[in-house]
Amino acid sequence: MSNINEGYLITDLKGYTPEIGRLVSMMNYARSVTIDSVRNLSPSQLDFLLDEKANSIGALLMHIASTDFFFRIFSFEKRELTTEEDEEWAPASYLDEPARKHIKGNSVEYYLEVLMNERNKVLDKLKTVNDAWLYEEVPFWNNKPANNYFMWFHVFEDEINHRGQINLLRKRIPNT
Repeated sequence: MSNINEGYLITDLKGYTPEIGRLVSMMNYARSVTIDSVRNLSPSQLDFLLDEKANSIGALLMHIASTDFFFRIFSFEKRELTTEEDEEWAPASYLDEPARKHIKGNSVEYYLEVLMNERNKVLDKLKTVNDAWLYEEVPFWNNKPANNYFMWFHVFEDEINHRGQINLLRKRIPNT
């Protein structure tokens, strides 16, 4: 991932075709801000629930990783998740009660490692395609046309949305 201390440029990146490099620049920046938002949180802070219907910060981080996982499988392998993959990622993907039950007690380092591992797999895959791949169309939500560009835009748009939730939750954690 690029270091934002080097600047705030959406630009070509070594190892990627031009448009993919720009997309990766945006994904990297979104991820770096997410990491900065959670870097020093304790397990109890990561598990904090605002109310009985809320998702924890830890669950939202796992959801962000699950989004990388799903779209990597869908856009590069051109398939749906296997039953086993879906079962493994279901609490993170669907959030709510399954996430409240299964995603807790982990350190921030655990979540950051999962995020990094999933993103690195995506970045490696993005090095294997060219800009034309971004425009390849596939049926998506409700069988409407989408392209890979939209899907990977959605990945970091979803992360930014959930980071807003994370920041709200951080402000509501007692004694922080």
